[in-house]
Amino acid sequence: MLVLTRKKDQSIVINDNIEITILDIQGDQVRVGISAPRSISIHRKEVYLEIQEENRKAAEARKISLEDILKKVD
Repeated sequence: MLVLTRKKDQSIVINDNIEITILDIQGDQVRVGISAPRSISIHRKEVYLEIQEENRKAAEARKISLEDILKKVD
């Protein structure tokens, strides 16, 4: 892990197309602004982990044939 120290209004650039700027610091909270291409997904880690878990569940879902669906409708 790379650890950097930044002050308010200072930035970090990643891969020429992502810029992370420190917007504000209040106590133990830091407001961060991220500029990146729309093609790059950006999520808070807890949201990212939830997405990954839902994707895993969806991938494990039992396949249902059309015949099975029609039987349940009748």
